[in-house]
Amino acid sequence: TMIKTYRPGVDDDAIVDIWLKASRLAHPFLGEDFLQREADTIRHTYLPAADTRTVWMDARPVGFISLLGNQVGGLFLDPAFHGHGLGRALVDDAVARRGRLELDVFVDNPVGRRFYARYGFVETGRHVDAPTGHPVIRLRYPA
Repeated sequence: TMIKTYRPGVDDDAIVDIWLKASRLAHPFLGEDFLQREADTIRHTYLPAADTRTVWMDARPVGFISLLGNQVGGLFLDPAFHGHGLGRALVDDAVARRGRLELDVFVDNPVGRRFYARYGFVETGRHVDAPTGHPVIRLRYPA
Protein backbone atom coordinates (compact mmCIF):
# COMPACT_ATOMS: atom_id res chain seq x y z
CA THR A 1 0.00 0.00 0.00
CA MET A 2 1.38 3.36 -0.99
CA ILE A 3 -0.06 6.81 -0.33
CA LYS A 4 0.94 9.55 -2.74
CA THR A 5 0.16 13.22 -3.18
CA TYR A 6 -2.38 13.87 -5.95
CA ARG A 7 -0.83 14.88 -9.26
CA PRO A 8 -2.99 17.52 -10.99
CA GLY A 9 -3.77 16.61 -14.58
CA VAL A 10 -2.28 13.11 -14.14
CA ASP A 11 -4.55 11.50 -11.53
CA ASP A 12 -7.78 13.33 -12.43
CA ASP A 13 -9.35 10.61 -14.60
CA ALA A 14 -8.58 7.89 -12.04
CA ILE A 15 -9.96 9.98 -9.16
CA VAL A 16 -13.20 10.80 -10.98
CA ASP A 17 -13.59 7.13 -11.95
CA ILE A 18 -13.06 6.03 -8.33
CA TRP A 19 -15.51 8.68 -7.13
CA LEU A 20 -18.21 7.54 -9.58
CA LYS A 21 -17.83 3.83 -8.72
CA ALA A 22 -17.86 4.51 -4.97
CA SER A 23 -20.72 7.03 -5.19
CA ARG A 24 -22.91 4.63 -7.17
CA LEU A 25 -22.49 2.16 -4.28
CA ALA A 26 -22.75 4.59 -1.34
CA HIS A 27 -25.07 7.25 -2.80
CA PRO A 28 -27.50 5.50 -5.21
CA PHE A 29 -30.24 7.84 -3.93
CA LEU A 30 -28.55 10.79 -5.67
CA GLY A 31 -29.20 9.40 -9.15
CA GLU A 32 -26.91 9.03 -12.17
CA ASP A 33 -27.67 12.49 -13.64
CA PHE A 34 -26.59 14.20 -10.42
CA LEU A 35 -23.48 12.01 -10.15
CA GLN A 36 -22.41 12.81 -13.72
CA ARG A 37 -22.82 16.56 -13.13
CA GLU A 38 -21.01 16.34 -9.80
CA ALA A 39 -18.12 14.41 -11.41
CA ASP A 40 -17.44 17.48 -13.54
CA THR A 41 -17.50 19.71 -10.44
CA ILE A 42 -15.08 17.36 -8.69
CA ARG A 43 -12.65 17.51 -11.60
CA HIS A 44 -12.76 21.28 -12.15
CA THR A 45 -13.59 22.78 -8.74
CA TYR A 46 -12.91 20.43 -5.80
CA LEU A 47 -9.66 18.79 -6.89
CA PRO A 48 -7.85 22.08 -7.59
CA ALA A 49 -9.00 23.49 -4.21
CA ALA A 50 -8.35 20.46 -1.99
CA ASP A 51 -5.33 18.75 -0.47
CA THR A 52 -5.77 15.30 -2.01
CA ARG A 53 -3.81 12.10 -1.38
CA THR A 54 -4.24 8.86 -3.30
CA VAL A 55 -3.78 5.26 -2.18
CA TRP A 56 -2.28 2.84 -4.70
CA MET A 57 -2.50 -0.90 -5.31
CA ASP A 58 -1.54 -2.82 -8.42
CA ALA A 59 0.43 0.22 -9.69
CA ARG A 60 -2.65 2.45 -9.87
CA PRO A 61 -4.69 4.75 -7.63
CA VAL A 62 -7.66 2.91 -6.08
CA GLY A 63 -8.80 5.50 -3.54
CA PHE A 64 -8.36 9.06 -2.36
CA ILE A 65 -9.02 11.49 0.46
CA SER A 66 -9.50 15.22 -0.12
CA LEU A 67 -9.07 17.71 2.70
CA LEU A 68 -10.07 21.35 2.96
CA GLY A 69 -8.28 22.35 6.14
CA ASN A 70 -9.56 19.91 8.78
CA GLN A 71 -12.66 19.11 6.74
CA VAL A 72 -12.73 15.79 4.86
CA GLY A 73 -14.32 16.82 1.58
CA GLY A 74 -14.26 13.25 0.33
CA LEU A 75 -12.99 9.77 1.11
CA PHE A 76 -13.64 7.29 -1.68
CA LEU A 77 -12.33 3.84 -2.56
CA ASP A 78 -12.95 1.73 -5.62
CA PRO A 79 -15.49 -0.76 -4.18
CA ALA A 80 -13.36 -3.65 -5.50
CA PHE A 81 -10.75 -2.63 -2.91
CA HIS A 82 -13.01 -2.26 0.16
CA GLY A 83 -11.97 -4.24 3.22
CA HIS A 84 -8.19 -4.04 2.68
CA GLY A 85 -7.46 -1.27 5.20
CA LEU A 86 -6.94 1.35 2.49
CA GLY A 87 -9.58 3.76 3.79
CA ARG A 88 -8.08 3.45 7.27
CA ALA A 89 -4.61 4.14 5.81
CA LEU A 90 -5.87 7.31 4.11
CA VAL A 91 -7.58 8.55 7.30
CA ASP A 92 -4.51 7.64 9.40
CA ASP A 93 -2.42 9.76 7.01
CA ALA A 94 -4.88 12.68 7.26
CA VAL A 95 -4.98 12.47 11.08
CA ALA A 96 -1.17 12.42 11.19
CA ARG A 97 -1.06 15.56 9.05
CA ARG A 98 -4.06 17.47 10.47
CA GLY A 99 -4.94 16.10 13.90
CA ARG A 100 -8.67 16.75 14.24
CA LEU A 101 -10.91 15.90 11.28
CA GLU A 102 -14.54 16.77 10.58
CA LEU A 103 -16.86 15.59 7.83
CA ASP A 104 -20.44 15.13 6.71
CA VAL A 105 -21.80 11.70 5.77
CA PHE A 106 -25.22 11.07 4.27
CA VAL A 107 -27.69 9.43 6.67
CA ASP A 108 -28.54 7.04 3.81
CA ASN A 109 -24.89 5.96 3.30
CA PRO A 110 -24.49 2.83 5.46
CA VAL A 111 -21.09 2.02 3.92
CA GLY A 112 -19.56 5.33 4.99
CA ARG A 113 -21.35 5.44 8.32
CA ARG A 114 -20.05 1.99 9.30
CA PHE A 115 -16.51 2.90 8.29
CA TYR A 116 -16.46 6.17 10.25
CA ALA A 117 -18.05 4.59 13.33
CA ARG A 118 -15.44 1.79 13.34
CA TYR A 119 -12.68 4.37 12.98
CA GLY A 120 -13.95 6.27 16.02
CA PHE A 121 -15.66 9.35 14.55
CA VAL A 122 -18.46 10.75 16.72
CA GLU A 123 -21.64 12.53 15.70
CA THR A 124 -21.76 16.23 16.52
CA GLY A 125 -24.93 17.22 14.67
CA ARG A 126 -27.27 16.72 11.72
CA HIS A 127 -28.51 18.96 8.93
CA VAL A 128 -29.78 18.82 5.37
CA ASP A 129 -27.26 18.95 2.52
CA ALA A 130 -28.36 21.96 0.47
CA PRO A 131 -27.34 20.74 -3.02
CA THR A 132 -29.10 17.36 -2.66
CA GLY A 133 -31.81 17.92 -0.05
CA HIS A 134 -30.66 14.75 1.74
CA PRO A 135 -29.94 14.61 5.50
CA VAL A 136 -26.32 14.38 6.63
CA ILE A 137 -24.59 13.62 9.91
CA ARG A 138 -21.69 15.82 11.04
CA LEU A 139 -18.81 13.73 12.44
CA ARG A 140 -15.57 14.59 14.22
CA TYR A 141 -12.37 12.73 15.08
CA PRO A 142 -11.05 12.56 17.69
CA ALA A 143 -14.13 12.99 19.89
